[in-house]
Amino acid sequence: MSEFLAQENIVPRPYQSDHQNISPWLDEQIWGHRIWDSQTPWLLFLEFLTVAEGCLRENKLFDEKGVYYPTQFRPYRRLYLRNILFNNECIFRIDKIYSDSRRAWKEWFEKIEKIAQGVPNRDFTYLQDRFPTFHDFAALIATLRNTAVESNTNRRWSSRFIFPFGSYTLYEDLNLKSGRPSREYINFGRTGELLYLMLCRSRYNEDIRSPVEDALKGKNRLNSLIRLLQPNESEDLQLKGYSYLPYKRHPSFDLLGEDWNSIFNMGLPAFDAFQHLVQLGSFHMMLYQLRTAVWFCSYGKKVRFICEAIAPKKTLIRELSIINYQENNVLTTSAVENYVSQIAQSDSWKSAIEESDSEIDAFTRCKGIMRDEVWWSDDYDGPSNIYSLIAELRNIAMKGHQQHAGNVHRVYGRLVGLVSKRGTNRLRYAPNDALLKSLIIANVSNRMELNKFLDKLYQKYGLIFGEREAEQVLPCESFDQKAFQANTQRLERRLSSMGMLRRLSDACAYVINPFAREE
Repeated sequence: MSEFLAQENIVPRPYQSDHQNISPWLDEQIWGHRIWDSQTPWLLFLEFLTVAEGCLRENKLFDEKGVYYPTQFRPYRRLYLRNILFNNECIFRIDKIYSDSRRAWKEWFEKIEKIAQGVPNRDFTYLQDRFPTFHDFAALIATLRNTAVESNTNRRWSSRFIFPFGSYTLYEDLNLKSGRPSREYINFGRTGELLYLMLCRSRYNEDIRSPVEDALKGKNRLNSLIRLLQPNESEDLQLKGYSYLPYKRHPSFDLLGEDWNSIFNMGLPAFDAFQHLVQLGSFHMMLYQLRTAVWFCSYGKKVRFICEAIAPKKTLIRELSIINYQENNVLTTSAVENYVSQIAQSDSWKSAIEESDSEIDAFTRCKGIMRDEVWWSDDYDGPSNIYSLIAELRNIAMKGHQQHAGNVHRVYGRLVGLVSKRGTNRLRYAPNDALLKSLIIANVSNRMELNKFLDKLYQKYGLIFGEREAEQVLPCESFDQKAFQANTQRLERRLSSMGMLRRLSDACAYVINPFAREE
């Protein structure tokens, strides 16, 4: 794994002027700018699509053209569409009151002109010529609002999104509190930009280019109808980007690309593939963070997940999974601590101390090293000695990490269905049906013997269900063959109830991909 931390595989740091508000620049050097815990899997996927659509317009989809930083794009804002869809509660009342389309249009134009925000010209009269009646217009709005992603949330109207039927449905997250639209970094925290860069640098980038392009173009009726809601004039698109992914190559990039390529190759009906891409996108982002943390901790081992197939009562597997979860949950914290320690153990730090004439001189030189290494600002006002200086950096780095990046394992793990509290009050690994289904579709081309499937889950992701995989990683005192055999049997019954496992007359159990093409 150390080969991926070799200097030739590291993307040079960006210009500090591009990221003036970030100090210290530490998490970003380990995982990139930025992994954000507040993004749900769907929001991460929508942000990815927004970046991909912007790059497609510039003929550089999944092609960095040898330039690893910055990857820039111009996302749409589509404020006319968003006002019509989500800042428009009066439309249904007007449709109910007025049976005459002419009067309904007149009333609605007066209302929307007063309430619309962020648009350069509050003229929505272009819509009247595009719909036979006002009722048809209102019915379309009702239909589209029902496709809203995560519609049960209370996000403000400028941060609500509809299902990505195609390019006309994609836009960036915005804040309109000041009256003028500005980019919002809460719902689109830039992790979707990292997901895009990971796929750019995957071995499968060319394989997935065509299906992603087809999805973005959106040759379907709903995408065409959504086009009718938007004026003909072009937007003044602003340049965005400047996300930073530190590695040119990474095993996680290739595994992500491999799984997405497998999903596309299934030939699933339109949009059905999205739920699996969403699930696996966030799952691989979590894996990327943990695997990279292990490198920086110099543990020399794979990240492993002891998974419980839910049992009706407490089992040894559950206890082992709880312990395993807790061990993995501190990996990123340990990586940050180790990074800070490496600064204090570096040759430049030691030289600064040895070549200094006084403690103050050593302090000044070491402070300069920190400024160069992690862009630490000059607001340190503690004691003028190197030990207090490194302790303060560690303290600030840990606080910043625990606010966001340090929560990704827990938050993403729960959102994708890997981490659960079901049946207990402690977190452990207990994959739900949706995640298991996505893993099967991505890894089973037609059918696969159960033991081979379990081995593949272990080799590829580090997921452990059965006795063979557990025996390879657990110490003798923790390994219980019967407990893991029972765990496998519970998983078998569960997959069978999902219609994704069949036991044949030869007593072999086969995992079945119900969406596999005929051979």
